[in-house]
Amino acid sequence: MAFVRVGASEVEYDRRGKGASLLLVHSLLTEMTVFDTVLAALAEKRAVTRINLPGFGASSPLHLGSVGDHADHVARVMDALELPKDTTVFGNGFGAFVALELAIRHGTRFGRLIVADTLAAFPEAARVPFRGMAERVSAGGMAAVLDTAIARMFPEDFSKRNPEVVAERKAALGKVDAQCFARACLALASLDLSEKAKTITNETLVSCGSLDQTTPPALARALAEMIPGAYYQEIPGSGHCPMLEQPEQFVQLLTSR
Repeated sequence: MAFVRVGASEVEYDRRGKGASLLLVHSLLTEMTVFDTVLAALAEKRAVTRINLPGFGASSPLHLGSVGDHADHVARVMDALELPKDTTVFGNGFGAFVALELAIRHGTRFGRLIVADTLAAFPEAARVPFRGMAERVSAGGMAAVLDTAIARMFPEDFSKRNPEVVAERKAALGKVDAQCFARACLALASLDLSEKAKTITNETLVSCGSLDQTTPPALARALAEMIPGAYYQEIPGSGHCPMLEQPEQFVQLLTSR
């Protein structure tokens, strides 16, 4: 892995492959190694850059209070890495919310937008768990939420069939900066892109795992309908982490055009 300095912070990143530029942004419950299993296949067709958001992996923690703040940070990272302006940006989960805000705030900075497992705004009942996780993490560190977080990440059947994947993700999540995680949870709990999504002008693909209970397909489809010209594609047999659950479909999703 490598590092690039952005302001006073160090951002961990990895770059490989040749072809059209593709930036990968991970979810709240993962970090950039979540793309390990699909990286070789993606790099055969794309110049792939993946980054760790602040407080994840070895990236420096930053005090970012909103998803928009994270998007501004990613825009600065793209500039520091000199990513071309036709770069395709992919985000999963929290990374998808960041990518949406990136399109809203910095849409001319990149080309195509692909988001997986996201929505415009969480219903009030779905905001409560994020506030609860933020409170528990602030008081007891990442260990206080690992089991809850992993349960949100994968469908039960996948977890039973792939205990080694679950253990790997749990170990990686346990190393995340607790305060960065808590702030991200609160940012998601307050986010509402229902109006701003209508201003996105990037070519946009919204996708969602058919088994995703965290960001249900119906709400992902509704998001796609808000974005002018966007289209929707469901990923059969996948929950919240298509790169782990359906890697071949995931690679096809990102490289088919």
